[in-house]
Amino acid sequence: MTVYEAIAALVQYGIDTGLTPECERIYTTNQLLEIMQLDDYEEPAETTAAPLEEILDVLLADACSRGLTQDSVVYRDLFDTKLMNALMPRPSQVREAFWKEYKESPEKATEYFYKLSQDSNYIRRYRVCKDMKWMTSTEYGDLDITINLSKPEKDPKAIAAARTQKQSGYPKCLLCIQNEGYAGRVNHPARQNHRIIPITINQSQWGFQYSPYVYYNEHCIVFCGEHSPMKIDRSTFVKLFDFVGQFPHYFLGSNADLPIVGGSILTHDHFQGGHYEFAMAKAPIETPVTIPGYEDVEAGIVKWPMSVIRIRHNDRERLIDLADHILKAWRGYTDEESFIFAETDGEPHNTITPIARKKDGIFELDLVLRNNITTPEHPLGVYHPHEKLHHIKRENIGLIEVMGLAVLPSRLKGELSALKEAILAGKNLHEDEVLAKHADWAEEFMASYDKIDESNIDAILQDEVGKVFAQVLEDAGVYKRTESGREGFLRFIGTL
Repeated sequence: MTVYEAIAALVQYGIDTGLTPECERIYTTNQLLEIMQLDDYEEPAETTAAPLEEILDVLLADACSRGLTQDSVVYRDLFDTKLMNALMPRPSQVREAFWKEYKESPEKATEYFYKLSQDSNYIRRYRVCKDMKWMTSTEYGDLDITINLSKPEKDPKAIAAARTQKQSGYPKCLLCIQNEGYAGRVNHPARQNHRIIPITINQSQWGFQYSPYVYYNEHCIVFCGEHSPMKIDRSTFVKLFDFVGQFPHYFLGSNADLPIVGGSILTHDHFQGGHYEFAMAKAPIETPVTIPGYEDVEAGIVKWPMSVIRIRHNDRERLIDLADHILKAWRGYTDEESFIFAETDGEPHNTITPIARKKDGIFELDLVLRNNITTPEHPLGVYHPHEKLHHIKRENIGLIEVMGLAVLPSRLKGELSALKEAILAGKNLHEDEVLAKHADWAEEFMASYDKIDESNIDAILQDEVGKVFAQVLEDAGVYKRTESGREGFLRFIGTL
């Protein structure tokens, strides 16, 4: 494919996907010629059909060869985003189309916006589809396991440090509303092809967009219009239900607001949601409870590796009141017998990860109890993946993991492949510099199988990784699924 053919193909892609109207064919062509710094152009006799990735590769190769950009992933991403922007409708046009679809139904609106976010290459389909995904059956249901190949692993200490760093630069973070249309730089992704839908929740301005990494179907982000830090309080529950009320086919949840048990971006208040039912949402109430003053609210402890209180009612105000009551009680709760401390040396430890949804016409709220205390034995957190599991998962357990979807680091793709070959060859795993960290785990699970060979090893490795993730969630649970753990959990509920 020649450069001219690639330009024509990209324009046709824009028209076919609805990003670009037919009447703007010439205008869009000229915009691309300007970006490519081409003075001449000959319209090809025929437009060559090709996947978007291939079209962009032709243009990027030419741009690199002529010194318009550098040949590296970061610079290529900056340049191809600029190309895609030439096809894009203006933000006002996207918003108008979204709310027009919304008048028919919220589902129509989100379907339109999700498709646009993919067609625009803001969500890079060709990268997302490379992520490894499978499900593992456990006593808690089918857990989703993903090995993320499009986003680097983050260090928990770096995440915690980011919360206290002085903010500078423009935009201040990846969630700021100022990202819409931003050209990007080497340490900040380009966002010219990014569009945001303004929405009102709790009588304040927020933005609605999709995650470029889409860990699950229609993985959306709802973020504060102002750059303000994460905070879980009564208004959090109001915002969650305001959104679910507007988009009842979506769930919406919040990361906790403390380091270690919080998400990756604690500096900007935001939620994550989408059109997907996680294992936790399917998990039943295992132990029904009645909370004084809220006898009309269905409540109970969920059968889940983490410590979850589920409350249900057709009046969301009752759930907001009860959730606020539980949050305040948990913030100040100490139970030394269960190793729960509200604070040590003035540092608060207790918080909540909340998830709201509407199920069969009833509002539902899951409140996951979190605690970020550390000890010399567990410097990254007592209720955090323990060190023996770090060979698989070391990162914070945020909202997505809490609900039952493992987001595992990209290094595991190569390591599991190498582990497979080493097991089949009967090698000593302890002598391999890369695989030594997996050796004890592998030897333990290998002993439980009568036969491991080429026919079953892939399924075994996936299943065993899934079991590790279940253990990760158990580590993150403040009350363990033991008799003493249940007694401790009920002791807290008895104080409400």
